[in-house]
Amino acid sequence: MNTPHAAETLHVRCCIAGGGPAGMMLGLLLARQGVEVLVLEKHADFLRDFRGDTIHPSTLEVMGELGLLDEFLTRPHQRAQTVSLVVGGVPLTLGDFSHLPTRCKFIVFMPQWEFLDFLADHAREYPHFKLRMQAEVTDLLEEQGRVTGVLVSTPEGLLEVKADLLVAADGRRSVVREKAGLEVMDLGAPMDVLWMRVSKRPGDPSQLLGRIEAGQMLVMIDRGDYWQCAYLIAKGSLERLKQEGLPALRAKLTKLAPFLGDRPEELQSWDDIKLLTVAVDRLKQWYRPGLLCIGDAAHAMSPAGGVGINLAIQDAIAAANILGPELKRGSVEPEQLAQVQKRREWPTRMTQRLQVMLQNRMITPVLNSTQPVSPPWLIRWLAQQPLFRRIPARLVGIGFRPEHVR
Repeated sequence: MNTPHAAETLHVRCCIAGGGPAGMMLGLLLARQGVEVLVLEKHADFLRDFRGDTIHPSTLEVMGELGLLDEFLTRPHQRAQTVSLVVGGVPLTLGDFSHLPTRCKFIVFMPQWEFLDFLADHAREYPHFKLRMQAEVTDLLEEQGRVTGVLVSTPEGLLEVKADLLVAADGRRSVVREKAGLEVMDLGAPMDVLWMRVSKRPGDPSQLLGRIEAGQMLVMIDRGDYWQCAYLIAKGSLERLKQEGLPALRAKLTKLAPFLGDRPEELQSWDDIKLLTVAVDRLKQWYRPGLLCIGDAAHAMSPAGGVGINLAIQDAIAAANILGPELKRGSVEPEQLAQVQKRREWPTRMTQRLQVMLQNRMITPVLNSTQPVSPPWLIRWLAQQPLFRRIPARLVGIGFRPEHVR
């Protein structure tokens, strides 16, 4: 293919597009194996708010396997040992992580920039690791049907990166998977999410809180000195909400979480509220010769359960375990890339199946409801059973096929 003239050309064994959790973890693991790896991140830093930041016990187990857990837990974070909902004013504890067979029996809430900075700091300790910020992938390089690298826009000019393997970890709006023409299967999502923050005060509840009332759902994540709030709305309904006005939204937040009092007044304009367009999809095939997609680039997850980061990290571990030895020797063939998909596709399918079931059976009926809601008696009874609480905790905290660092 004809390409614009590049100001600089690099040759690496593995190039990773995207410096999110999947890309940074894979970069660290490959460099640790002695594989020359370059991570390209289009932003100048990791300081972007309103990202998923729930680090689950499965990921904390990986940090322990890397010998980094104690240092990791010195970074600013909050912990939750249970998952609670308030449905129609009735408090329910639906998950208890205290019995998981893991080092850490809790979820960690850590701003994603802290997590990514931590991974980058440790990856830089390996001579084979390189990270380029403000490096945005714009196109693929191909030869005879094989992806051989990428074109990258940087402040210094156009960069050409030749690689034996390109890994797309550039998120649910992946430029790489679009340019590669990989087929996406859309599983549908009935909601979008409005992210916002309100201050936290002494005396506020400390555990993870989900609050459900007729037509409304609110999830509140403890960030130490403020609440990161996720307000679920029916897909495509933001404009209608804006027409109702910001005071109406503030009133809804106060009704959902009365302990907030007047704090929703801190939301001064719609600029204080960020829209997350929810998608649940996955690629039919995660790879082409010379290219592998992982994380959200391979399978966009619903925010339900906060599992997205942790599934992405599991992909990175599987890719490093399977492909690392091959990359040390040279390029990888499609058969090895297919092994990664085979390893990770089943847990992805099972997780998405649960998410879609939750969407169809709970989220959609609640968002469409105009009548007062209350938890069914069976759910009330199950929430009181300690053994039942272990099941959701296991599904969320560990997942279907946890990966371990070799």
